[in-house]
Parts: sequence; C-alpha cells; structure tokens
Amino acid sequence: MTEPSRNFTPRTLIIGAQMLFVAFGALVLVPLLTGLDPNVALFTAGAGTLLFQIVTGFSVPVFLASSFAFIAPIAFGVAEYGVAATLSGLTAAGLLYIVLAALVRWRGADVVQRVLPPIVTGPVIMVIGLALAPVAVDMATGMAVGPYSGRALGVALVSLLATMITALFGRGLLRLVPILVGVAVGYVLAALLGMVDLTPVREAAWFALPAFVLPSFSLPAILFILPVAIAPAIEHVGDVVAIRAVTGKDYLVKPGLHRTLLGDGLATSLASFLGGPPNTTYSEVTGAVALTRAFSPLVMTVAAVLAMLLAFVGKLGAVLATIPTPVMGGILVILFGSIVVVGMATLVRAQVDLSDTRNLIIVAVVLVFGVGGMAFHVGRFTVEGIGLAGIAGVVLNLVLPRSIGRVDGRS
Repeated sequence: MTEPSRNFTPRTLIIGAQMLFVAFGALVLVPLLTGLDPNVALFTAGAGTLLFQIVTGFSVPVFLASSFAFIAPIAFGVAEYGVAATLSGLTAAGLLYIVLAALVRWRGADVVQRVLPPIVTGPVIMVIGLALAPVAVDMATGMAVGPYSGRALGVALVSLLATMITALFGRGLLRLVPILVGVAVGYVLAALLGMVDLTPVREAAWFALPAFVLPSFSLPAILFILPVAIAPAIEHVGDVVAIRAVTGKDYLVKPGLHRTLLGDGLATSLASFLGGPPNTTYSEVTGAVALTRAFSPLVMTVAAVLAMLLAFVGKLGAVLATIPTPVMGGILVILFGSIVVVGMATLVRAQVDLSDTRNLIIVAVVLVFGVGGMAFHVGRFTVEGIGLAGIAGVVLNLVLPRSIGRVDGRS
C-alpha cells in the first residue's frame, strides 16, 4: 500500500479501524486482568493517543494503549490499597515520564541511558514477567477463582495453542492479532462447555457511560508503583526507534525524544486520572504500520476516535466481562513469558558481560528482590517487589565502581 493522504478519506477510516483492531486484544486484556473497566481503557487509550499527537505535533504514527508492565503492580495495588489509591500511583508514574522528558530536554537523550542502562532495565523487565508467572498458571488451571479444574486447563491450553499457531503461521494482518484469535477460539470452546454466562450481555444497555474512577492520593501506593515506570520508559525509547526504522523519519530529532516522552507521560497520567490503565506505545500497531505502509499520523487519529466511541457501547464491555478466566490464563502464559524474554534480549543486545562481578551483582540483586518479594518497611512506608528491585538496580548501577573484577577470576 502507499502512504495515505493527510486528508480524511473512506480509506483512511478503514485503515484506522484496522489499527484499532490490531491493538484491541492487548488493549482490553490489561483492564480485564486487573479489575479495571475495559470501556474506560478504550476511552483513555483514544484520548491518550490524541493527547500524544497534540504534544508531538501530529507527526508520529503510533497508538497508545494499556501497558502490560503495570499488570502486577495494579493487581497488587488494588488488593492492598484499593482502586482509587492505586490510580494515584499510576498517575504519578506518568509524571515520572514528564520528569524524564525534562531531563532529556535539559541534558540530552544520553541521560536516560546513563541512569537506566540495559544492566538495570533488562533484569527489571524480567522481574515483571517472572512475578506474573504464578498468576498465569493460577488463571489457566482455574485456581484463580476456585479449585484446580482439568476442564479449565483444557480451555487454557486450546487458547494458548490457537495463539501460538496464529503467531507462527498466520499471514498478513492475521499474524498481527494472535491474541484476538486465541481469545476467540478459547471463548467459543468455553461457551460450548457451558463456562460462559451471557446474562450480563443481555441485560446491558447498548449505550452506557464508561465507569470512570478518580484517584485518591496515597503516598504508599505512589512509592510502590513509581519505580515500575522505569521499564516502560525505556521501552518507549525502543518503540520510537522502531517506528523510525519503519517510516525512515528520525523522531528522536523531530519532534524529539523529550516531546514523545512528554506525550506518553501525559497520556498515562490522563488515563490513570480517569480510571484506566497506564498507556504505552504499541509495538503491534507499529508492525501493522510496516505491513500496510500507512505512515500518516491521521490514521492513528481515526483509530483513537473510534476507540473513544466504542467506549460508550455498553454491550461491548459486558461481552468482554464474560470471557472466562482460563481463556485469559492460556494467553498469559505466552505474554508473561514474553516479558521475561524481552528483558533477556535487552541484556543480550547490549552485550552485557555477566561474568563481570559488578554486572552479576546488579542482576542478581534485582532478580531476587523482585521475584522473592523483598520488602523495605519504615513505619507505614513500604517499598517491595518490583518497585524495590527497580530502585535497587538504579542505585547499584550508580554507586558500584565500574571495574571490580570478574567471577571467573580474570581481571
């Protein structure tokens, strides 16, 4: 395909709808897993994408939606502090992006690499996936909602298999939506086995306001969630580089990394302020851009507006709420494992030498703190798990001397 015109045409509408379709599965999965409203997530994804485009001057063809990096923190935060308090932490995470944008504007893009190099971000990303692994297993086996169930595991495995086959053998746009295919196949099987109750769908109105929720200030929730923003902030840089490779335009120069980070941060804070999950740039949509050659940012504007309109379809949210837990569990086996692999790949691409004692110490501490659930308590103040692991990685990277020997005894 050739690049669409910047003027709106019926073809632009079709391509924009196609982009939303590519993002849809992952977009609604995060709120479904964390107890947030999927219709709110649709609205805040569209609103966040529009805000990002305004900040960047409608120059970057990316779509922003629910971030997987925050699944574990949101789930824990909701259980520990409540939804409103957790949203204050997520809003603060967006503000951290804004601080990073100011640093990039002041000291250049290299400051991010100095504070958050691969030796820190790689293991932090791995921790996120490893910490989530038990959640995927419990959902796949039915133990997330009750005792172990062989029927639940069967549905989960079919969903997993459908996702894998689509990802491996799908062609064209089908290959870009393996999550949607996996969910659809698992849902049909679960319905045939009597695991789906469509009563909420029949009772839901066609038009309904999304269940917006305002945050309430909670310092413990903020301090718990804030360090998690380290990983998606670095991921943002990678996504901007990826879309640059696809379109041939250097967005790190124009509009500049500081503007893309600012747009992402404002979109995340806006989403969280309304009760949606934090936003991030979607790599699968970038893949769709590469496939369709639809480089015009206007396509993403159309996708954003369509997402906001769909948010008011009450029956859509009701259908999503009926998806059985094992279906999601099967999908998550791949998704959470992929997060771990992304962290490993971050270390491999940067050629991090893990025989170097300094590097070994940083990775080891981050992994054990994060996966083991290490906690730091002072009165009512608590930092633990992923957040503590991220802080430990940043501090160790800044304070440890650059050359302290190798684990194999060589200098």
